[in-house]
Amino acid sequence: MADDDIPEPTVSAELPELMTVKETSQYLRIPLPTVYYLVQRGQLPAVQIGGRWRIKRSLLDRDVLKSEGAGQPTVLVVDDDAQLQTVFKQFLKKAGFGRIVVGTGAEAISCVERQRFDLVFLDLQLPDISGDEVYVRIKEMQPDLPVVIITGYPDSEMMSRILRNGAVMMIQKPIDFSQLNSTVKQLGHKGMVVPG
Repeated sequence: MADDDIPEPTVSAELPELMTVKETSQYLRIPLPTVYYLVQRGQLPAVQIGGRWRIKRSLLDRDVLKSEGAGQPTVLVVDDDAQLQTVFKQFLKKAGFGRIVVGTGAEAISCVERQRFDLVFLDLQLPDISGDEVYVRIKEMQPDLPVVIITGYPDSEMMSRILRNGAVMMIQKPIDFSQLNSTVKQLGHKGMVVPG
Protein backbone atom coordinates (compact mmCIF):
# COMPACT_ATOMS: atom_id res chain seq x y z
CA MET A 1 0.00 0.00 0.00
CA ALA A 2 1.39 3.42 -0.95
CA ASP A 3 1.97 5.94 1.84
CA ASP A 4 -0.69 8.29 0.52
CA ASP A 5 -3.43 5.62 0.34
CA ILE A 6 -5.96 6.03 3.11
CA PRO A 7 -6.97 2.63 4.52
CA GLU A 8 -10.61 1.67 4.78
CA PRO A 9 -12.05 2.11 8.30
CA THR A 10 -12.23 -1.68 8.77
CA VAL A 11 -8.45 -1.94 8.25
CA SER A 12 -7.77 -0.27 11.62
CA ALA A 13 -7.36 -3.67 13.32
CA GLU A 14 -4.40 -4.34 10.99
CA LEU A 15 -2.52 -1.18 11.98
CA PRO A 16 0.75 -1.79 13.84
CA GLU A 17 1.06 -1.35 17.61
CA LEU A 18 3.49 1.53 17.05
CA MET A 19 1.80 3.79 14.51
CA THR A 20 3.37 6.61 12.53
CA VAL A 21 1.97 10.12 12.90
CA LYS A 22 0.25 9.68 9.53
CA GLU A 23 -1.34 6.36 10.55
CA THR A 24 -2.48 7.98 13.81
CA SER A 25 -3.99 10.86 11.86
CA GLN A 26 -5.98 8.39 9.75
CA TYR A 27 -6.93 6.25 12.76
CA LEU A 28 -8.24 9.19 14.79
CA ARG A 29 -9.53 11.02 11.69
CA ILE A 30 -7.85 14.25 12.71
CA PRO A 31 -5.45 16.42 10.66
CA LEU A 32 -1.75 15.56 10.63
CA PRO A 33 -0.66 18.88 12.23
CA THR A 34 -3.08 18.22 15.11
CA VAL A 35 -1.41 14.85 15.80
CA TYR A 36 2.03 16.53 15.89
CA TYR A 37 0.66 19.22 18.21
CA LEU A 38 -0.89 16.67 20.61
CA VAL A 39 2.26 14.51 20.59
CA GLN A 40 4.51 17.48 21.37
CA ARG A 41 2.23 18.54 24.25
CA GLY A 42 2.32 15.00 25.65
CA GLN A 43 -1.40 14.40 25.08
CA LEU A 44 -0.91 11.28 22.95
CA PRO A 45 1.04 8.18 24.12
CA ALA A 46 4.09 8.56 21.86
CA VAL A 47 7.75 7.58 21.85
CA GLN A 48 10.52 8.92 19.65
CA ILE A 49 12.41 6.26 17.67
CA GLY A 50 15.27 7.39 15.44
CA GLY A 51 13.99 10.96 15.46
CA ARG A 52 10.47 9.94 14.40
CA TRP A 53 7.38 9.81 16.58
CA ARG A 54 5.56 6.52 17.06
CA ILE A 55 2.20 6.39 18.82
CA LYS A 56 1.20 3.27 20.80
CA ARG A 57 -2.16 2.10 19.46
CA SER A 58 -3.14 0.03 22.53
CA LEU A 59 -2.59 3.03 24.83
CA LEU A 60 -4.43 5.27 22.39
CA ASP A 61 -7.42 2.91 22.44
CA ARG A 62 -7.36 2.58 26.23
CA ASP A 63 -6.51 6.10 27.39
CA VAL A 64 -7.55 8.48 24.64
CA LEU A 65 -10.46 6.99 22.72
CA LYS A 66 -12.21 5.40 25.71
CA SER A 67 -11.92 8.43 27.98
CA GLU A 68 -12.37 11.14 25.38
CA GLY A 69 -15.87 11.88 26.60
CA ALA A 70 -14.87 12.19 30.26
CA GLY A 71 -14.51 15.95 30.21
CA GLN A 72 -16.93 16.76 27.42
CA PRO A 73 -19.64 14.85 25.58
CA THR A 74 -18.39 13.15 22.41
CA VAL A 75 -20.68 13.19 19.40
CA LEU A 76 -20.58 11.07 16.26
CA VAL A 77 -22.06 12.67 13.15
CA VAL A 78 -22.87 10.36 10.24
CA ASP A 79 -23.72 12.29 7.07
CA ASP A 80 -22.13 12.40 3.62
CA ASP A 81 -23.28 15.97 2.86
CA ALA A 82 -20.17 18.19 3.10
CA GLN A 83 -22.20 21.34 3.85
CA LEU A 84 -24.07 19.64 6.67
CA GLN A 85 -20.81 18.23 8.05
CA THR A 86 -19.50 21.80 8.24
CA VAL A 87 -22.64 22.98 10.09
CA PHE A 88 -22.23 20.15 12.61
CA LYS A 89 -18.50 20.78 13.09
CA GLN A 90 -19.08 24.50 13.71
CA PHE A 91 -21.99 23.92 16.07
CA LEU A 92 -20.34 21.14 18.08
CA LYS A 93 -17.10 23.11 18.40
CA LYS A 94 -18.98 26.17 19.70
CA ALA A 95 -20.99 23.98 22.09
CA GLY A 96 -17.77 22.41 23.44
CA PHE A 97 -18.42 18.84 22.26
CA GLY A 98 -15.78 16.36 21.18
CA ARG A 99 -16.75 15.33 17.66
CA ILE A 100 -16.07 12.78 14.97
CA VAL A 101 -17.73 13.37 11.61
CA VAL A 102 -17.91 10.54 9.06
CA GLY A 103 -19.64 10.15 5.71
CA THR A 104 -20.46 6.43 5.49
CA GLY A 105 -22.26 3.78 7.49
CA ALA A 106 -19.15 1.56 7.55
CA GLU A 107 -17.09 4.36 9.14
CA ALA A 108 -19.85 4.97 11.69
CA ILE A 109 -19.99 1.30 12.71
CA SER A 110 -16.18 1.17 12.94
CA CYS A 111 -16.15 4.25 15.22
CA VAL A 112 -18.83 2.85 17.54
CA GLU A 113 -16.90 -0.45 17.77
CA ARG A 114 -13.77 1.45 18.93
CA GLN A 115 -15.17 4.20 21.12
CA ARG A 116 -18.03 5.19 23.40
CA PHE A 117 -20.10 8.18 22.34
CA ASP A 118 -22.60 10.30 24.22
CA LEU A 119 -24.73 11.08 21.18
CA VAL A 120 -25.05 10.18 17.49
CA PHE A 121 -26.57 12.21 14.66
CA LEU A 122 -27.41 9.76 11.86
CA ASP A 123 -28.48 10.62 8.33
CA LEU A 124 -30.66 7.96 6.72
CA GLN A 125 -29.39 8.48 3.15
CA LEU A 126 -25.85 7.11 3.22
CA PRO A 127 -23.77 6.05 0.19
CA ASP A 128 -22.97 2.50 1.38
CA ILE A 129 -25.34 1.10 4.01
CA SER A 130 -28.96 2.10 4.62
CA GLY A 131 -29.44 4.37 7.63
CA ASP A 132 -31.88 2.01 9.35
CA GLU A 133 -29.32 -0.81 9.19
CA VAL A 134 -26.62 1.47 10.66
CA TYR A 135 -29.10 2.46 13.41
CA VAL A 136 -29.72 -1.20 14.33
CA ARG A 137 -25.97 -2.01 14.36
CA ILE A 138 -25.19 1.00 16.59
CA LYS A 139 -27.98 0.04 19.02
CA GLU A 140 -26.71 -3.56 19.16
CA MET A 141 -23.27 -2.31 20.24
CA GLN A 142 -24.38 0.54 22.54
CA PRO A 143 -28.10 0.08 23.40
CA ASP A 144 -28.30 3.19 25.62
CA LEU A 145 -26.64 5.53 23.11
CA PRO A 146 -29.05 8.29 22.01
CA VAL A 147 -29.30 8.35 18.20
CA VAL A 148 -30.90 11.40 16.58
CA ILE A 149 -32.12 10.74 13.04
CA ILE A 150 -31.44 13.40 10.40
CA THR A 151 -33.77 13.19 7.41
CA GLY A 152 -35.43 15.16 4.70
CA TYR A 153 -38.00 12.34 4.40
CA PRO A 154 -39.74 11.82 7.76
CA ASP A 155 -42.43 9.63 6.17
CA SER A 156 -39.99 7.27 4.44
CA GLU A 157 -40.11 3.49 4.73
CA MET A 158 -36.63 3.60 6.30
CA MET A 159 -37.91 5.90 9.06
CA SER A 160 -40.89 3.57 9.61
CA ARG A 161 -38.51 0.62 10.08
CA ILE A 162 -36.53 2.55 12.71
CA LEU A 163 -39.73 3.55 14.55
CA ARG A 164 -40.62 -0.14 14.90
CA ASN A 165 -37.71 -0.34 17.39
CA GLY A 166 -39.30 2.37 19.56
CA ALA A 167 -39.49 6.15 19.70
CA VAL A 168 -36.57 8.12 18.32
CA MET A 169 -35.68 11.79 18.17
CA MET A 170 -35.62 13.19 14.65
CA ILE A 171 -34.55 16.49 13.14
CA GLN A 172 -35.65 17.41 9.67
CA LYS A 173 -33.43 18.86 6.97
CA PRO A 174 -32.49 21.61 6.32
CA ILE A 175 -30.80 21.83 9.72
CA ASP A 176 -29.74 24.99 11.52
CA PHE A 177 -27.93 25.83 14.77
CA SER A 178 -31.14 26.47 16.73
CA GLN A 179 -32.49 22.98 15.90
CA LEU A 180 -29.22 21.38 16.97
CA ASN A 181 -29.09 23.46 20.12
CA SER A 182 -32.59 22.53 21.24
CA THR A 183 -31.95 18.85 20.38
CA VAL A 184 -28.80 18.52 22.50
CA LYS A 185 -30.50 20.37 25.37
CA GLN A 186 -33.50 18.01 25.21
CA LEU A 187 -31.04 15.12 25.53
CA GLY A 188 -29.66 16.62 28.74
CA HIS A 189 -26.45 18.13 27.37
CA LYS A 190 -25.44 21.74 27.69
CA GLY A 191 -25.99 23.39 24.34
CA MET A 192 -24.32 26.34 22.74
CA VAL A 193 -24.44 29.56 24.72
CA VAL A 194 -26.36 32.01 22.58
CA PRO A 195 -25.51 35.66 23.27
CA GLY A 196 -28.49 37.50 24.77
